[in-house]
Amino acid sequence: MNINEVVFTDSLPKIDLHGFDRDSARVAINDFINDNIKMGNQIITIIHGVGSGIIRKTTAETLSKNKNVEEFKTDYFNQGCTIVKLKNVR
Repeated sequence: MNINEVVFTDSLPKIDLHGFDRDSARVAINDFINDNIKMGNQIITIIHGVGSGIIRKTTAETLSKNKNVEEFKTDYFNQGCTIVKLKNVR
């Protein structure tokens, strides 16, 4: 599945980072990615909110450094979410 084909994100696995600080968000994102790779999920959603953009920026930095992430983009319909496509590790 292509990341640009995702329209409905309600059925995707998701993590909500509201209330997290930068370091906790970084750890939670990496743990969430590892868990979803083990479960075989290819596309996931990270909810970071809009706010001042600190957690959104941390999310983008963390995803760009993670070797298991193939691509990611901000959700077209909700700027407070990022859709992530994971590499096929299996």
